[in-house]
Amino acid sequence: MKKFYLLSLAFTLLLNACQKDDAVVVSSNPASQFSHNIPLRWNQLYLEVERFCPGYKPPVSARNNAYINLAAYESIVHGSNDKYRSFSGYFSGLDIDGPDPGVEYNWEACLNAAYEKAFELFFPTAPAEQQFRMLDVSQALRNSLQSKTSPDVYRRSEEYGRYVAQVVYEWSAEDTWGHEGYLHNTDPTFTPPAGVGLWKPTYPDFQPALLPHWGKARAFAALASDGVPPPPPFDISPGSQLYAEAMETRDLVNEIKAGEKEEELWIAEFWSDDCPILTFSPAGRWVSIANQVVAIERPDMLETVVAYAKLGMALSDAGVKCWGEKYRFNCLRPIDYIREYMNDPEWNTVMCPDGSGGFYTPNFPTYPSGHATFSAAASIVLENVFGSNYTFTDRSHEGRTEFRGAPRTFNSFEEMALENAYSRVPLGVHFMSDSESGASLGFVVGQRVVGLPWKP
Repeated sequence: MKKFYLLSLAFTLLLNACQKDDAVVVSSNPASQFSHNIPLRWNQLYLEVERFCPGYKPPVSARNNAYINLAAYESIVHGSNDKYRSFSGYFSGLDIDGPDPGVEYNWEACLNAAYEKAFELFFPTAPAEQQFRMLDVSQALRNSLQSKTSPDVYRRSEEYGRYVAQVVYEWSAEDTWGHEGYLHNTDPTFTPPAGVGLWKPTYPDFQPALLPHWGKARAFAALASDGVPPPPPFDISPGSQLYAEAMETRDLVNEIKAGEKEEELWIAEFWSDDCPILTFSPAGRWVSIANQVVAIERPDMLETVVAYAKLGMALSDAGVKCWGEKYRFNCLRPIDYIREYMNDPEWNTVMCPDGSGGFYTPNFPTYPSGHATFSAAASIVLENVFGSNYTFTDRSHEGRTEFRGAPRTFNSFEEMALENAYSRVPLGVHFMSDSESGASLGFVVGQRVVGLPWKP
């Protein structure tokens, strides 16, 4: 009987071993052992979705991207082997329960579920085509993950990722000034202050002020004291700084319209990204740049998610601080200065041509430049992740025929940021001081974000 028992036990162990060999493999690898594929796929999709969603203006888009990528980060940070820390408890009001200790999770499944749920929550008004694209990406990734993960581990992992996204969304909802900004781009009760040298709705469509209260939205890292110095004093005398800057903007645009300054036109159109539907937003442009770099450098999943989380927070804070400063100073746009005070009443920009000779001017104060602030903040993050002397060719708009989107090559992210800032001058929508002050503010914001306690 003893021999029979031992033989039976040996047979059972052998049978179980064979069954385990044939069973689905359960992944217990840390988050750093997976590829960049999932975060890259979702951030590529992000650019498709935000482009066609009404109301996702640059600061709104930047904020949504930050919260989505924060959810992604929090869904896998406990799989970093203590390389990175959770922001639960660090950000006031953000309380996320960690995963159950002692059980297995598949961090890819956690991450995909977090992205899927976050997109669902932060893009409720996406057009049907973009909603279907979100479902397609999620299902394709889910099918792949389910095929190589045991059912219980997959279910547990997906539940945790969705839970994290829900908590982050509810935390977002506590920020009443920023949450669901796509639903209230303008405030019918807001009246911009009137006076000489102050912003007012501009030609040709005289739209109301965009996001006049955005400076009150929650910031991740930027301080209340972060800002820009006062703009050049309003002065219409030819010897003043503002007059000289207005003349610089006017002359560049006039030369571009005359068929001259081909390089300046290329720069202006290459970085524009603010013609609705035609491209993604100016903040999204830096997500596009990050996507290209990730595809080239192929960092692991953990480092990729960290990069996107940092970038999203920097872009979001850039929007908050820049818009706060815009409405603090309420400076008029070059088009109004040139038309009213430089005896050129028919002058116009070269931004967003409509095909019939019409152009456009953004519907918010000029100082400081949003493009400049976004780009400088993003450049600090990308330098922090990929290095300060990174040579890169931006192909965001390669092949586009509606504008000059031919690739341009840069020796650093800072160089890209400064050219982006400058691009608003030959386009005709900013003074040079707008671009310079925006870049300075953006560099500060970027440093605040990379200085957060990402690591224990």
